[in-house]
Amino acid sequence: MAPQEDAMQKQSSNKSDVIFRSKLPDIYIPNHLPLHDYIFQNISEFASKPCLINGPTGHVYTYSEVHVASRRIAAGFQKLGVNQNDVVMILLSNCPEFVLSFLAASFRGATATAANPFFTPAEIAKQAKASNSKLIVTESRYVDKIKDLQNDGVIIVCTDEEPSPIPEGCLRFTELTQSTEIETVEISSDDVVALPYSSGTTGLPKGVMLTHKGLVTSVAQQVDGDNPNLYFHSDDVILCVLPMFHIYALNSIMLCGLRVGASILIMPKFEINLLLELIQRCKVTVAPMVPPIVLAMAKSPETEKYDLSSIRVVKSGAAPLGKELEDAVSAKFPNAKLGQGYGMTEAGPVLAMSLGFAKEPFPVKSGACGTVVRNAEMKIIDPDTGDSLSKNKPGEICIRGHQIMKGYLNNPAATSETIDKDGWLHTGDIGLIDDDDELFIVDRLKELIKYKGFQVAPAELEALLIGHQDITDVAVVAYVQQKLNPIFLYGSVGFVVVA
Repeated sequence: MAPQEDAMQKQSSNKSDVIFRSKLPDIYIPNHLPLHDYIFQNISEFASKPCLINGPTGHVYTYSEVHVASRRIAAGFQKLGVNQNDVVMILLSNCPEFVLSFLAASFRGATATAANPFFTPAEIAKQAKASNSKLIVTESRYVDKIKDLQNDGVIIVCTDEEPSPIPEGCLRFTELTQSTEIETVEISSDDVVALPYSSGTTGLPKGVMLTHKGLVTSVAQQVDGDNPNLYFHSDDVILCVLPMFHIYALNSIMLCGLRVGASILIMPKFEINLLLELIQRCKVTVAPMVPPIVLAMAKSPETEKYDLSSIRVVKSGAAPLGKELEDAVSAKFPNAKLGQGYGMTEAGPVLAMSLGFAKEPFPVKSGACGTVVRNAEMKIIDPDTGDSLSKNKPGEICIRGHQIMKGYLNNPAATSETIDKDGWLHTGDIGLIDDDDELFIVDRLKELIKYKGFQVAPAELEALLIGHQDITDVAVVAYVQQKLNPIFLYGSVGFVVVA
């Protein structure tokens, strides 16, 4: 049994713990369902509605088409020898095929691990081998990076459309959809459905085991119930310019959007003019972003040339957003509700969400990153003593609930360092909860560096640098890129000792 499941069946081991919960009431969560069944539970209500909109091409996939295609691709995976609990790597920029591949893996009872296609060949190989990936879905332009894996027997499927050629030895993605018969698999709610890689609180990237139960719980905590914390609905058009291989977009955009029957506008990368054009043309209503994109939108004079009045929500995550930038965005989008969330891959990922996003919104403070999500518990502890702290006292943020990871893949030591015996996940972040139950991030206890919303593990860079024959010692630390004011974006710098 996963450590958090055992702990959730009993009361807190320390009766003096100060526990924080959502201002919203807990809800029923059907987390006994496999993720795909939960996501498509209400498909009869919006089967013919637009589901995925391919931004560059304008092609639209309905919910019915996405459901059918996902099942067919799952059958294609089965035909290629992908069995239950096998791992499928998705090495793609944002595109409909990413969504279809992820859902297909769920239908097959397999696990999806997503990787950044701009990773180096060594980084991709490390994740593929650590996860024991059996098949990789990618584009032809990235195949050179994974040739060695292909030589080791990993199946390569390319999403390039005909008549574009694909490399020798690769299969075409459309071939997967030719299969229609998918065998029934008995999926346990504790089976791993997603395997993102994260450096956690310290150290090198590790496979984060997110189960069907965990992701169903996390999505429900955000968008389910009579007064959802994150009010998405079937008339929304949700922008997806953030990378789907990042848990923020995978969960809080893709899965949450699919659950409510919204249309998801997919952009493969951030290009401000195309982004603004698509917002106007598709009448985007929800714009999830990260601080660098928020900054670009706030600073760009191009925004004055487009009608952006359809946007009702601007949601920022992955890194803190300063008050100055909040004010600048509010001036650009006067009709939009602006707020933040707080997440960590290991937490599923959402720990806290602005209640300004709720169907019946609460007043929120500038700089706050929300209140703890429903059906979960949060506490703030003294990093030195482990004692829980009361309101307005900064300490390490800890979270407990069914949404958190099952553990790190093949790494029980790192798991036990992150999830304690009572099921509390220790984030390594320093924060405080104020008198209105709002969470503020104060500092970072862990050594991880955040750069434009991405994780940079000093240990990983140090390991890479120390491999150079002329370097005998190295240390990597963060520094603030002042030129990106009014927010602080951290870069990394290495100090080396040359032989």
